Amino acid sequence: MGSKKSRNPLGFTAWPVTIITSAVYIALAVALLYTHHVVPSPPSETPMKGLNLTVAWHDLQVISEGFHPYNSRKSDAVRSWLLSRIDQILVANKAEYTVQGARVSVLAGATSAANSSKSSPVIVFNDLLSNGTWSSPKANNSVYFEGNNIMVYIRGSRDGTNDWWNAGDEEDAAPSGAKRGVLVNAHFDSVSTGFGATDDGVGVVSVLQLIKYYTTPGHQPERGLVALLNNGEEDYLNGARAFMQHPISHFPDTFLNLEGAGAGGRAILFRSTDAEVTRAYQDSPYPFGTVVAGDAFNRGVIASQTDYVIFNGELGIRGLDVAFFEPRARYHTNEDSARFTSEKSIWHMLSAAVTTTRGLTADTTTDYSRGKGNEGVWFDLMGRIFGLTALHTMFALSVTLLVVPPVIMMALAFILGRSGKYYLFARKGKSDPLDPNSPDDEVIVSFNGWRGLFRYPVAFVLASAAVVGLAYLVTKINPYIVYSSQYSVWAMMLCAWLVIVWFILRGADFVRPTALHRAHAFGWLFVGSWLALAADTVGENNFHIAGGYFLVIYFASIFLAFLISYLEFFALPTKEKYVRLVATINDPSRPVTSAADGADRAEGSDRTQRASSDAADATETTSLLGRKQTQYSGHRGQRSISPYNDEDDENYTPTINGKQAFGDEQGWSAPLPSWLWVLQFLLLGPITIVLVGQLGLFGISAMHQTLADGNSALAVYIFMAVVSILLLLPVSPFLHRFSFRLPTFLFAVFVGTLIYNLLAFPFSSQNQLKVFFQQEIDLTSGSSRVSLAGLDGYVQDIIATLPSAAGQTPHCEFGYRGSLMKCSWNGPKPHVVGSVTSSSQSQYRTWLSVNSTRLNNTENEAVFRVVGQNTRSCRLVFDEPIGDFDVDGAAPQDKRMVKMPDNGAQELRLWSRTWEKPWTVRVRAQKEVGRGRKDAGPPEKKSFEGKAVCIWSDANVEGTIPALDEVKKYMPVWATVTKGGDGLVEGYKRFKV
Repeated sequence: MGSKKSRNPLGFTAWPVTIITSAVYIALAVALLYTHHVVPSPPSETPMKGLNLTVAWHDLQVISEGFHPYNSRKSDAVRSWLLSRIDQILVANKAEYTVQGARVSVLAGATSAANSSKSSPVIVFNDLLSNGTWSSPKANNSVYFEGNNIMVYIRGSRDGTNDWWNAGDEEDAAPSGAKRGVLVNAHFDSVSTGFGATDDGVGVVSVLQLIKYYTTPGHQPERGLVALLNNGEEDYLNGARAFMQHPISHFPDTFLNLEGAGAGGRAILFRSTDAEVTRAYQDSPYPFGTVVAGDAFNRGVIASQTDYVIFNGELGIRGLDVAFFEPRARYHTNEDSARFTSEKSIWHMLSAAVTTTRGLTADTTTDYSRGKGNEGVWFDLMGRIFGLTALHTMFALSVTLLVVPPVIMMALAFILGRSGKYYLFARKGKSDPLDPNSPDDEVIVSFNGWRGLFRYPVAFVLASAAVVGLAYLVTKINPYIVYSSQYSVWAMMLCAWLVIVWFILRGADFVRPTALHRAHAFGWLFVGSWLALAADTVGENNFHIAGGYFLVIYFASIFLAFLISYLEFFALPTKEKYVRLVATINDPSRPVTSAADGADRAEGSDRTQRASSDAADATETTSLLGRKQTQYSGHRGQRSISPYNDEDDENYTPTINGKQAFGDEQGWSAPLPSWLWVLQFLLLGPITIVLVGQLGLFGISAMHQTLADGNSALAVYIFMAVVSILLLLPVSPFLHRFSFRLPTFLFAVFVGTLIYNLLAFPFSSQNQLKVFFQQEIDLTSGSSRVSLAGLDGYVQDIIATLPSAAGQTPHCEFGYRGSLMKCSWNGPKPHVVGSVTSSSQSQYRTWLSVNSTRLNNTENEAVFRVVGQNTRSCRLVFDEPIGDFDVDGAAPQDKRMVKMPDNGAQELRLWSRTWEKPWTVRVRAQKEVGRGRKDAGPPEKKSFEGKAVCIWSDANVEGTIPALDEVKKYMPVWATVTKGGDGLVEGYKRFKV
């Protein structure tokens, strides 16, 4: 009988398997969670000459002390402060610099461009001239925008000394090839409901520190650096588009965009255009990111955008997008403040920015203006190591793995078969009666090489179906629990899958034990991962999907583990020798000679003596071959023997090289090394757990709080189910040896988390539900409607707490942002222009003035004159799309930009850098189909109907928008508010001309 107990600390028995695998999983889980949630501390001393984190932190507090959207007075204050701060930095570094462009304040250390007799090493562009008109083919609106960006050009040591941007044709005069430079960008506007500490204050102070660093003596870059602080990113990426209108935009050929879509934490490398520019990021002290995020952007899974799409898509330059990404619940709310970020977060982004810009400015050999570069594959390991390769390299590796491992496994199977050691799928073996070392009778020995073949896929399918079922169950009963309790959901799914697989495999092993379980399991994993890799390879080649890198590594790890299962067969006796050994043991009339190499003859003699003793004790009713192991075939001269151990027949179990098989497993398995499972697990487990674990944590951190934006809850839970399965697959071939104590404990955890996930309230004060605020006022009648949009059921509960909504039945409509409920009611009047009395409604009419005149021509044209009080953003919204428009004072149309959508524009958005600017807009109706024919009559005279709208976005003074103040004051602690549109208040008047 083979013992199930072993003193080998690495043996393939219950306690070593349970303890070792659990220890590895726990250690890696702790490391992954630490890396994901704990931001590295900055150095205790000055990290690099020219950088000052204390000053950067103070700058962040100044920038984020109030809401500063583009359409706010606070925005102007922040802009003036930035100009002053740049002046302080350059003066402190004793850097010569020139200011070009109109100025809102005098910079103390600057030389006016008009008075300068030489080119300065630093140029500050105070841009109050650039404007443009743009749209996108699939939009329904067009935008006219006047920018007020700030750019600082730090001349590189290899740059020319001429101010080429002052030439007549800046595009032709701009440097070309390797003489071009690097752009680093951040936007200094916030949303109207957020202080903008992370979005994008940390990016702004990082740019200020980069200006400080590169103007410090000894740090002049080889290639020039353009530091852009743009205003208007939050409204249609307008600031970056305005940058395109400035001549300095022709200079950069690479860029680094610094962004924020959360509140604190680590800054992740969201996306990159190619492998070459990503190399500059590779040496960051704390790299963090995965190409999966880039794939999500490219496939539209992530719908929001950053200035990256302007620099790459419109300007055609190559670069990187580095951004904060969690927690989403604080994004665009008043909790995006300095209170929820830290110097650690500043250092994490700043250190990456310094490293990346140093790499890009020092690269004087790569001509980034030529071609698009090689698509890249990149990911970090524990925030310390950064893996980077080209997509075509990964494709070549994928193809190699699809071909070589199957060939190797087939070759090994052939070799093992020829050597007589391929027990996998082997059924029976026969002894040779003519062999002098075998019994006279022909003995048939069952190898049972097929036993256990299908138990693993059955367990996998049932367990996977269970966790997918849990995803549907939670989506049905309590769909938003993941918003605040993601780790409870993780625990539920992980425990469920592991317990079900253990129960099935352990039960099957108890009933029908087999030494081939690991080999069969790895075989199924090999086939499944090969199919997944094949699909990924098609995606790499046909769809340029790089995020399947983990499948490449996953398959390679499974292949190595499976390879060991085949290699350990070489330790077994040949099937012929094993049959002879079993037949000899069961022939008491012959002395036993071990068929295995190195068998001890004395051991055979002892067996013979024990067999003779048993024979002497036997009666006429005693079986000749023992009990359970003996079968008669029904014809003379043949015996059939099963190779399993029997606790009641100690003499039957063959001892091979002094070893016996484990428990009741096949006797031929005795020589299998009992420690090789550890090597298999270490080859398969740690690397795949880290890669998949990082993807899981990143994915859920990015998605679990987007449910408030109307995203699918089921997609989040299905993602968690898939990741849970991938995380536990490495341990599944060994689960049947687990001690029952751990699965029992995990079952209790599963029950507890299931109950919690189905019954707990999904939001909390730390994970607040976001609702979207907007107020509309009819400036003709004075009626005011306040609206909140959010998750159905919860938004109604929030409105019920507001005093202004008491006694009213809010009007609710489904479909806001796709799947959110928008409810409106009569709310308190706003004071965005001046004090309003409840008795006077006519004063609203002065907030917006719109005059329209139809031109007496054949083109169906009209001229609109619009001006709003205390605002610099208005718009014209038409009931039917128009065909074209022009704004007085607009720059000539940039040929790189689309002016009108494909189907015409239904809305014209107008943005001015000055307050209360009158807009004069000339619009033309869409041309009728077939109007160009000679026989066509005069065009049908069309009217223009719609509304003129002005927006107000400044809520820094309490009482300006009482309805918003009320929401903040009375809403439950588990909710928070964000903007529902470009303006917090929209006032409109109807027109018809």
